[in-house]
Amino acid sequence: MGPVARYLADYFPIIEPFQTGLTIHDQIEELAKTLRTSAEIPVILVGYSWGAWLSGMVAGRYPELVYHLILISAGPLEEQYAVVWKNRMERLTPDEQETMHELMVQIQDSACPDRDRLLKTFGSLIQKVDSFCPIQENKDEIGAFSCDPEIFSQVWAEAAKMRQTGELLSCFQQISCPVTAIHGDYDPHPVQGVIEPLTRILPRFTSIVIPDCGHCPWEETVARNIFFSVLHGEISGIFPSLVSIAR
Repeated sequence: MGPVARYLADYFPIIEPFQTGLTIHDQIEELAKTLRTSAEIPVILVGYSWGAWLSGMVAGRYPELVYHLILISAGPLEEQYAVVWKNRMERLTPDEQETMHELMVQIQDSACPDRDRLLKTFGSLIQKVDSFCPIQENKDEIGAFSCDPEIFSQVWAEAAKMRQTGELLSCFQQISCPVTAIHGDYDPHPVQGVIEPLTRILPRFTSIVIPDCGHCPWEETVARNIFFSVLHGEISGIFPSLVSIAR
């Protein structure tokens, strides 16, 4: 989310936390500690993809830390909407589907010596199918950092189980602050899997669906400017004094 953090930093005080915990509990506590030590709480917490789930769990466990929660491209919160993999595979050629399956097998093998490179290749294929019309000159900034397949494997396995059992949605049910979801209509993560559950359990929930937009809105040719305008507008509306201070 480097490009998003840099854009927002022109208008608001921003921190961009990195998570290193090997369990969901550790990542919740790690993010909460970062907010307490590096920000003026309560914060406007913006979470993207897995970070949207993590941010929701932090807001539910520590309501005093979060003034408003913004979820960008969140994964579906209930198992009945968990068709992301199916949607992605349908957008790949048969050869790419075979490559994807092979990568998944290798990445899950803890003895594989080249998991970091394989995870980046896997990410490139995911990025292709997750995008509606990607900005061609945009470079994936993940290359500047080391991927950690162990974190990916352990945390995702735990998160998937939480969704299957309903524990994930229960965590979101504890949220007391207002919540806004921003989602692209081309995102393979079905927007109904976010809007329908949260409309049902949260009294202060709003959603914004961006047309012609995939999973990563700031990397979309058509949707990028709309996304930044929407995000800036949401934060300005939540805490307008920050705009005048930043400018």
